Amino acid sequence: QVQLVESGGGLVQAGGSLRLSCAASGRTFISYNMGWFRQAPGKEREFVAAISWGGASIYYQDSVKGRFTISSGNAKNTVYLQMNSLKPEDAAVYYCAADNPHDDGPYNYWAPSQYEYWGQGTQVTVSS
Repeated sequence: QVQLVESGGGLVQAGGSLRLSCAASGRTFISYNMGWFRQAPGKEREFVAAISWGGASIYYQDSVKGRFTISSGNAKNTVYLQMNSLKPEDAAVYYCAADNPHDDGPYNYWAPSQYEYWGQGTQVTVSS
């Protein structure tokens, strides 16, 4: 089992910045593909950004390209999401997720079903 803990959410004015962190514990002797998703009230959970294990590939949802940056930390299976130029429509609960890259099949980074482990989420509120 892997436990994921997010932190760094909060209230920010439009145009401001936040940095989310996600730390994994438990079965972390392998490296995982890591993703960030978000879910606003009444909406489906949606893909935000992902980074493959080892950091070779990085993916973003179109609406956050140029504003958000996903990166890996020095500790294994730690990932960050730097969010700049935040907009009211970015407000949501943000979730960190981990996928075992050694499972069979392609890495469908955009699909919540791809990820085996999820954090509890951290709230991001953006005031206009």
